[in-house]
Amino acid sequence: MRCMKILLTLFVIVVSLFAGAAMPGSAAAQDTVDQLRQKAERGDARAQVNLGVMYYTGKGVPQDYQEALKWFRQAAEQGDAWGQSMLGGLYDQGRGVPQDYQEAVKWYRLAAAQGVAPTQYMLGNLYRNGQGVPGNRDYQEALKWYRLAAEQGLPEAQNELGFMYGMGLGVPRDHQEAAKWYRLAAAQGYAEAQYKLAVMCKDGQGVPQNYEEAMKWFRQAAEQGHEGAQFGLGGMYATGQGVPQNYVEGYAWIVIAARHGIEKANQAIAVLRKKMDASQIAAAEQRTKEIQAELERKKSAAP
Repeated sequence: MRCMKILLTLFVIVVSLFAGAAMPGSAAAQDTVDQLRQKAERGDARAQVNLGVMYYTGKGVPQDYQEALKWFRQAAEQGDAWGQSMLGGLYDQGRGVPQDYQEAVKWYRLAAAQGVAPTQYMLGNLYRNGQGVPGNRDYQEALKWYRLAAEQGLPEAQNELGFMYGMGLGVPRDHQEAAKWYRLAAAQGYAEAQYKLAVMCKDGQGVPQNYEEAMKWFRQAAEQGHEGAQFGLGGMYATGQGVPQNYVEGYAWIVIAARHGIEKANQAIAVLRKKMDASQIAAAEQRTKEIQAELERKKSAAP
């Protein structure tokens, strides 16, 4: 879930506030927990947030969402933007408390108003989905919060803003503006934006048609495990768009996309097999294993 991903990213940012802490379970780590608890009990909002993060993640203490909720709430009620963000996230996800989108919106708005970009993005999601807000979906309000986060450089928000422009949600449809925001997110390594930008480059939508540029973005997203980009990359190789035609490479990427649930990939494989001889198919199957191994290696190495 994207909200959970961005929420965990937020936790990592906050955890970095006390980076360098000792390993959980060590005497030094216990000193850190005790020191944080003392500060938190004295009303130190940042210590309350950090202690809440430790309980949420199980870093140095047993994982306990309700205890995390307690400390996030104390920080939030002091006006701490991080505490408000975290508290809103727990209500959004229903961790340590029954899921309550209205309560999530309440706390997200307080933090978003203080300029916390990830929270602005999550608030935009709730408005876009019509969760915890008056009436149904409110695309214009979603657009407002996505833009504020996107202008701070948050790739998730840049991607969503591109989607809103591309679909004409809360704003007149504008493919050039969509491509602009996708490109900003893509340049930061955001796979979904790389894939969408690749499709726009391939089709000449919002940008001049450019198969080489499409190949570049399909490849970057595919190597991150994006199944749509894997299918797109395979198709470019199979048809020779932006790259010399290569049935072996195309087949391999399309097979990987099929394994990830892209239904039309199986039809493409059947078509390719009719164009390939036995030696090409054998080479493609070996290449599939090599690519899959490399993808798994990158995934295991990711933080």
